[in-house]
Amino acid sequence: MRSSNPVFSRRGFSRDNGYAGFNTAAQAGYAQGNPYAQNPYAQNPYAQQGVQYGAPPQAPATTERMTMDDVVMRSAFTLGTVAIGAALAWALLPVSTTSYGLAFGSAIIAMVLALVQSFKRTPSPALILGYAAFEGVFLGVISEMYNSRWSGAPFQAVLGTMAVSAATLLVYKAGWVRVTARYARIGMAIAVAFVLVMAVNLLLVAFGVAEGGGLRSFGPLGAIVGIIAIVLGAFFLTLDFKQIEDGIAYGAPRNESWLAAFGLTLTLVWIYVEMLRLVAIFSNND
Repeated sequence: MRSSNPVFSRRGFSRDNGYAGFNTAAQAGYAQGNPYAQNPYAQNPYAQQGVQYGAPPQAPATTERMTMDDVVMRSAFTLGTVAIGAALAWALLPVSTTSYGLAFGSAIIAMVLALVQSFKRTPSPALILGYAAFEGVFLGVISEMYNSRWSGAPFQAVLGTMAVSAATLLVYKAGWVRVTARYARIGMAIAVAFVLVMAVNLLLVAFGVAEGGGLRSFGPLGAIVGIIAIVLGAFFLTLDFKQIEDGIAYGAPRNESWLAAFGLTLTLVWIYVEMLRLVAIFSNND
């Protein structure tokens, strides 16, 4: 199981993470050298991990398997690290040019750690928690910045993130959204297009071509873009839920729960940042 985040996922959406139809490699021979070949579940997406990147040696029969408790505990640990980092940054780094520089540096370090983890074959708790800590510093600084201008914005963004997450989980568990190959393919195409458009917009703003933030302005257009980004965040959450569900059902190793926590953290950070911007935009229009 790998993170479903399109920026940090090494594997993307191919057969080896459970979304059949995204890889053109032949099905035959997938289980050769498969560490989960003895798993009794048919069509196990975790029984195909060795195709592109090589498989580790045969796991012993006593290998512990991932459970929902493992995922919940590690997700709480990872998100708690983000929260502690954010709280410390808020308390110790008053809004200033220096704090903005530290926030930018922390964001870069967090991205690097996330990329390194995504390119590793096995989860590294140290990398994941390191990412969470530096991401927390970044979030703490920008949250304090938003709060200084739009009082209460971070609290509203947290509530909004919780609401989106709960609603997405409800929709997923009710079966109103089925995570299929077609669903993931269409959603990822939209997500990639969104990221590319935002990258171009950032360049245009940096070179002074687009004024006021361009598509990310604090106006109606910015609000529309923010809503699209939050919907994409909900889409990423459904992919995370599916991967967790598959990992538990098909007997993924227990340490894969760290990757589940990693993916959920990436997605929730995405939603929170977008929600923070959206709250600020609506506050401007009051």
